[in-house]
Amino acid sequence: MNDKYNHYKITLEHKHSPKDEMLHEPVQVEFNNHDNIFSIIEKLQERSLFNDKNQEIEFAIGLKMFSEVMLRNKENPLFEEFLPAFKDFMKKLKST
Repeated sequence: MNDKYNHYKITLEHKHSPKDEMLHEPVQVEFNNHDNIFSIIEKLQERSLFNDKNQEIEFAIGLKMFSEVMLRNKENPLFEEFLPAFKDFMKKLKST
């Protein structure tokens, strides 16, 4: 872990399957992020973009995890077309 970044650990539990499939064992992931994700969650909840506090948390965590991986791998051809649109999206999100 890099001491210049915030360190996080998330546990994902599969609680229900609508198709009665076998539930998966929980997985844990530890990761770094340059942003304080808790502050971002608070800001999104203050703005109430989705009128659902749970969705605002989901959005913040998903967005920050995805964007950090993308930034670390911005030379990957997978992100070639998406990165410019993502930059525009982030500008729009920050301006709202």
